[in-house]
Amino acid sequence: MSFIKVEATSDFSFHNLPYGIFSTSDNPKRRIGVAIGDQILDLSVILSLFRGPVMSKHQDVFNQPTLNAFMAVGYEGWRETRRTLQVLLSANESTLRDDVSLRSRAFVHQSAATMHLPADIGDYTDFYSSRDHATNVGIMFRGKENALMPNWLRLPVGYHGRASSVVVSGTPIRRPSGQMRPDQTKPPVFGPSKQLDIELEMAFFVGGGNRLGEPIPIEKTHEHIFGMVLMNDWSARDIQAWEYVPLGPFLGKNFGTTISPWVVPMEALLPFAESNPIKDPEPLPYLQHQDAYTFNINLFVSLKGQGMAEPASICNSNFKYMYWTMKQQLAHHTVNGCNIRPGDLLASGTISGPDPTSFGSMLELSWRGSKSIDVGGGETRTFLKDGDEVTITGYCQGDGYRVGFGPCMGTILPARQH
Repeated sequence: MSFIKVEATSDFSFHNLPYGIFSTSDNPKRRIGVAIGDQILDLSVILSLFRGPVMSKHQDVFNQPTLNAFMAVGYEGWRETRRTLQVLLSANESTLRDDVSLRSRAFVHQSAATMHLPADIGDYTDFYSSRDHATNVGIMFRGKENALMPNWLRLPVGYHGRASSVVVSGTPIRRPSGQMRPDQTKPPVFGPSKQLDIELEMAFFVGGGNRLGEPIPIEKTHEHIFGMVLMNDWSARDIQAWEYVPLGPFLGKNFGTTISPWVVPMEALLPFAESNPIKDPEPLPYLQHQDAYTFNINLFVSLKGQGMAEPASICNSNFKYMYWTMKQQLAHHTVNGCNIRPGDLLASGTISGPDPTSFGSMLELSWRGSKSIDVGGGETRTFLKDGDEVTITGYCQGDGYRVGFGPCMGTILPARQH
């Protein structure tokens, strides 16, 4: 255990140690921190303490304003860094514990910090890997007989999103305007989206990288998956419905995507790995792996409207409901020789489970607007209203501790007048 006190319900236990980028009012420089309890350990202050065979040559990565350089160091460097942090923060190690001056410089209370995007995100890919979600949406738009497209059980379906509009938790989201066609007998109209939605997702940051033309084999994918964040991929369903044929989402998605600021390393999540879903039909050989890489991460979505005293829970789900694993997603993404770079972000797609309370979008919760979602106090929703604050949280539950992500939150601002 650590000499830093951590509550049993804290997301940031000694077993977690996630990485993030923070600044403070007295030091506006963005720097790398590690969360533990209600504290942040500033790695720029202690970079000389990373003396292992890999990181002794790369101490400068902890003096950077993003995690990209650290992500580029690669798998062995990440593992070595984590081992060093576990030693430095342990209760029986005196280096930090007993040096009052060093501790006062190295630790910052989380309440005093402003969090920033953890990386410069070069590219962002969004998958569509929840079978329950894909089935629900398919039933709505194509009927039960054609719910899943013929390719869905054969490969991890995905599309390239917009990296420039990925924002950190707490950033307000402006209601988008665009073309819609609410009446199929009339021409399209322009205006603010009336079907603004959430998407409960998770995403992983890529580390290491590969050269153009050289796929990452599935046996090596774990060496390129740096860590995970929570994600809300805000969606304008009415804009999306009119635009998405034949090339997929565009303006219905690219106006904003929110992620949580702390990147939880995969080593912290591995104790919560479970057997992968049985694939039928069996995937092609390049997508096959036997090791458990499905994770038991409890996920929650709450909504707080203007005037609501308390947020209402609208979804309880779990990352273990995913059909395709992150290894399969990354192997598929690069099998054609596509090169990935440190800081690229790959998202799960909406995470829905088999039960209606586990549906990860309002599209499903309201069944395309046909049912009301009760948010308490006599209020209901089918889609989001201006002023609604949506918060996603998630954690793995250990024996007396949690490995969590902190909040992923955003508030809807009114559309701009055109």
